[in-house]
Amino acid sequence: MPNELKLLCTHSVKQMEGRSCCWDAWVEEALAKLHSLKLLRSLRPIHVSAPDPSITTAAPTQQTDDLEVFDEMQPRDRLSVEVDVAVPTIRSWLLDIPSCGEEAIWEDGAVSREKAGCSQHFKKLILFSGNDYLGLSSHPTVGKAAAKAAQEHGMGPRGSALVCGYTNYHRRLEFSLAELKKKEDCLLCPTGFAANMAVMVAIGNISRLLSAGSQPLNEEKVAIFSDALNHASIIDGIHLAEKQHGVEVFVYRHCDMSHLDEMLSTCSMKKRVVVTDSLFSMDGDFAPMLELARLRKRHGYLLVIDDAHGTFVCGENGGGVAEAFNCEGDVDICVGTLSKAAGCHGGFVACSKRWKQLILSRGRSFIYSTAAPVPFVAAAHAAVIVARKETWRRREIWKRVKDFQILTGIPIASPIISLVAGTEEKALEASRHLLGSGFHVTAIRPPTVPPNSCRLRITLSAVHTTDDLKKLTEALSCCIDFREVFVHFTNGHAARL
Repeated sequence: MPNELKLLCTHSVKQMEGRSCCWDAWVEEALAKLHSLKLLRSLRPIHVSAPDPSITTAAPTQQTDDLEVFDEMQPRDRLSVEVDVAVPTIRSWLLDIPSCGEEAIWEDGAVSREKAGCSQHFKKLILFSGNDYLGLSSHPTVGKAAAKAAQEHGMGPRGSALVCGYTNYHRRLEFSLAELKKKEDCLLCPTGFAANMAVMVAIGNISRLLSAGSQPLNEEKVAIFSDALNHASIIDGIHLAEKQHGVEVFVYRHCDMSHLDEMLSTCSMKKRVVVTDSLFSMDGDFAPMLELARLRKRHGYLLVIDDAHGTFVCGENGGGVAEAFNCEGDVDICVGTLSKAAGCHGGFVACSKRWKQLILSRGRSFIYSTAAPVPFVAAAHAAVIVARKETWRRREIWKRVKDFQILTGIPIASPIISLVAGTEEKALEASRHLLGSGFHVTAIRPPTVPPNSCRLRITLSAVHTTDDLKKLTEALSCCIDFREVFVHFTNGHAARL
């Protein structure tokens, strides 16, 4: 990096009085240091072209950018919430018999339906435990996009994104996600877990790169303030950053902005980051985004959100929780996933170009992972477009939230419904009851949740019907007193069985 730019970065840090402006300078300085150490990495886009029709016997695939979208639910959409399960498997579930999957039934595999019994020995279950909030996993346009890419390119170049795995398909998807999140750029990662890990490790690297000595002093470290109920991928990323001696960690009580404000006010460290889930996966509640934005202006911290469960579901355009709360400009880094409402696979980080450069240069989970196969990326890009155009899906999922509120009297806030049973046996008993009633609802147990907070985690989808919810709540009423659950909600606690 030119000496003039290095001097400009140093001068900028000294001149900036507002802490919120310092992060740009710190990242710029870190990039300059990486450049001087010859450690600045670059993506190398590879353009994968359609095969020459003259060298294949197959009919050439028609080249078109037109994607099929629908104005209402189609019969195929139900494939994302209806599954067939072998009766012997259901019996094993009811008896809570451990399994390594050996009872799986494959139509064309070594174990056939004939061996397990004829087709009537399968029972149809309605899924209320997945994360396919919009039902896009079974959308024909998404499937066709994956099939077309696979036919033309196979899996595409196989390698890490920094070697040969990054293609024009990956760049196109990054551009569409950056546009959705109203950010300057975006970086695709193998999974949402890997995305959070990469962000946390890259943040921790800032203090190591800018420290005067071989190890950063306490005042040179990054102070990370993390919500007590953040996702495991955030926690693991922070732990790895801690092991590299780059961060000090402060855990604030779940969504408690008074506690966070107090911790920030007594912290003398200049480099501060607040990281939080936007929509918490196990409790179904939202982070207090407006209060976080207000505190950001007061304390000048970097705000990082994991919008895994809000992306495509919340906001008029599906931009996520920050869009819904009209505070997109207050979020510096937004981590997301393509494995939930997009119905596909992969993760991403929407951020500025300088942050993207830093994360792809220091984020270990990104650097040392093979890039997503081209068909996966093509499917995800189609899902982004479908999610934006088929606005009825967002309307329908929020109608289902309203339906559940009306049917049960429980004031849920999102498509994630957490009904806490307490002990493992109580949660398993309730799950078994629902299974017998035709509903797939998994009991969530430690280590996913703390001991004695085992629960049923119910998730709603745009392709569930009101009739589905009526039947579900009827089954739930046999093991839940909805009036008691309502009292727990009004007292500020999670719903309990």
